[in-house]
Parts: sequence; structure tokens; C-alpha cells
Amino acid sequence: MKTKFQLLVSVSLLATAFGVGAAEPPTPTPTPMSKGATSKLADAALAAAVASTQRPAAERERDRYRHPLATLSFFGVRPDMTVVEIWPSTGWYSQILAPYLREHGHYYAAGAPASLPNASAETKQSVAALQQIFTADPARFGTPTLTEFRPPLRVDIAPPASADLVLSFRNVHNWIAGDYEQAAFDCFFAALKPGGTLGIVEHRGKPGESLDEMKKSGYVSEAYIKALAHNSGFEFVAESGINNNPKDRKDYPEGVWTLPPTFTLGDKDRAKYLAIGESDRMTLKFRKPG
Repeated sequence: MKTKFQLLVSVSLLATAFGVGAAEPPTPTPTPMSKGATSKLADAALAAAVASTQRPAAERERDRYRHPLATLSFFGVRPDMTVVEIWPSTGWYSQILAPYLREHGHYYAAGAPASLPNASAETKQSVAALQQIFTADPARFGTPTLTEFRPPLRVDIAPPASADLVLSFRNVHNWIAGDYEQAAFDCFFAALKPGGTLGIVEHRGKPGESLDEMKKSGYVSEAYIKALAHNSGFEFVAESGINNNPKDRKDYPEGVWTLPPTFTLGDKDRAKYLAIGESDRMTLKFRKPG
């Protein structure tokens, strides 16, 4: 779904976009933060990244639904972390995370598998679009690493036990539809350091929904996500109501995609769905023991 300024990164990205084999580039070594760097300064840097007017206006408009500052703060992101975002698409969160991590940390964008022979045109276009975002402003984004994610064929989202934080925003329903949701969580567990955090935001389904209902509606049972994480070895840490939406009834003709930002029904009842807003979302934090 979803280039780099230095030559070795550009080669890797072109390989990803066009299916050409290439060695993964070495990860740039982050600049260590000074011992005097405080949590307050890190929070201020995150707030500045979210508030940046360099982010596209249409994306900043969605902050009222996605609450990026509160969400990333809940997951415990810090500027000296190695952070992997799963399926960043064309880079909504990349516009925040890559600049925030540029100096002291590192950002991995584990995108859709554009190098697979059967990759769709949409997948290739989204990967190229993200590549273009990074290439256009290397001073702002630094040198993020683009990897691919699609179990079981693409699972090397970052070197084993290297990530401090793995993040996924509204993706679990897609893995359920592809029947590789457990393999996905296993992949995240392998990439995280002992003590690392997995942060999941997902459309919250009604309790007791079946897998078939989840596949059809795009809403996922909170209990099911917790079970997937537990099966992979994670410990549940906490959940937050940051992204809750009590207006969401979860009973629409085209499932969650009826609501913004997708509006699958087009202009039909658009004002009604706009008044509801984006979906009710669970915000869950898990930990890899260690």
C-alpha cells in the first residue's frame, strides 16, 4: 500500500517498487540523545511534529478523528526509538514519525509487498507515493527504511529483536481477511526487542462477532485481537479510549467502509455518515516480555 536520498537507500526502494532483488541497506546509526534529554522535551518534539504545517492540510484535518499526539504518547514513542509502522500506505503517520525519529531514532515503513509478482497496480503506486514523499524532502524525513510485510512471503519488517515499538493503524481486519492474522502478530513479536511495545489501533467490533462477520464488516472483536497477541507471546499492558467513537453503531450497508474517510456509498446519506465521523476504534498496548 502504501525515497531515500542516499544512493544505497534509493536502490533498495527501487527494488521494492519494481520487484528487483537487492540487498537490504544498512540501517543508519542514530545520533545518541544527550543524558539531559527529558521526557518533557521528547513530548514537545512530538507535539511539534504533529502540529507541523508541512503535513498536508487534508491529513491534519483528520487529527480530530485519529488523535495522533495522544495515541503516540499512549504507545510511549520516544525520539531515540527504532519504530516500525506496518502498512503505512501513502504515509499519514509517516509524516509525523519519520521527522520525529530522524535525528536520534529510526523509522521503518513496512509497506505492502510491491515486489511480489502478483502485486497490484494500487500497491505499487502506494509504495512509489511513499517513496516520493521521502525523496522530496530528505532534510525533513532523513533516511527511513522501507521494508515489506505480507506473511508468509514477506516477514522481515526489521532485523530480529531490533525494534522498540511496532505500530499498526486499522490493519488487523485486512490480515483476518487474508487468513494470516496470527502470522502477522508472530512477525511483530520477532521484530521487537525484549520489553518492546506493540501498539494496535483497530475498528472495534461488537463482542462475540464471528470471523466471517469481521471479514464482512471490517470491525474486529477486541477479545480476538487480545487472543492473537497472547498466542504470539505478548503481554497485554493497557488500553485507551483515545479513539473511541460512541456515535458509531457498526451496522452499515458496506461495513466500516460506509463511514469516512472511505464513503463507499458515495454521496448517499453522506451527511449522516459524516456526522457520525470515523469509526469507533480500540487502542491497545502490548509488551514483549523480557
